[in-house]
Amino acid sequence: MRTRNRRRGAAMIEFALAGIAGVTMLIGTVRLSMGMWNYHTLAYATHEVNRYISVHGRSCSQGGNHCTITVGNIATLFKSLAIGIPPDSATLTLTSNSGTVYTCNPLSNCLNDTTQWPPVAHLDNAPGRFTTVTSSYTSNAAISIIWPGARSSGIGSVTFPSTSKIIMQF
Repeated sequence: MRTRNRRRGAAMIEFALAGIAGVTMLIGTVRLSMGMWNYHTLAYATHEVNRYISVHGRSCSQGGNHCTITVGNIATLFKSLAIGIPPDSATLTLTSNSGTVYTCNPLSNCLNDTTQWPPVAHLDNAPGRFTTVTSSYTSNAAISIIWPGARSSGIGSVTFPSTSKIIMQF
């Protein structure tokens, strides 16, 4: 009888100790998975936007063709492809072959921009020239501190970068 009284509550203490570790691991796994999903979505959107730019080059602005695109078209496409990434937390940088840089920081600032891209100057929109799209997303998650290779911009936030470089096709 005396031994049973000493063990009373031991299961509750063991569960509390194991439960704290288990819940912490569960939350950490979910947050890390969300970070991986956000990074993959960012990389996918960056590549697809650059692919879209590469097929809207010089041929779209000559010979009566009207398929030229604007920075607003690019920003809107990026926003629609980057599901789960708020446009106020994402940055999009467009770089032409000659080094012309156009930055949307945050992305929501460029959704209605009518600047033509790729630029006609220096024949940056000619086939065979490169177009580069760089994007980044700052996530405010405590678990993101341990993300490998990410730049920490404060406790509890991490910036995920993505870059795509493609040759202009048309």
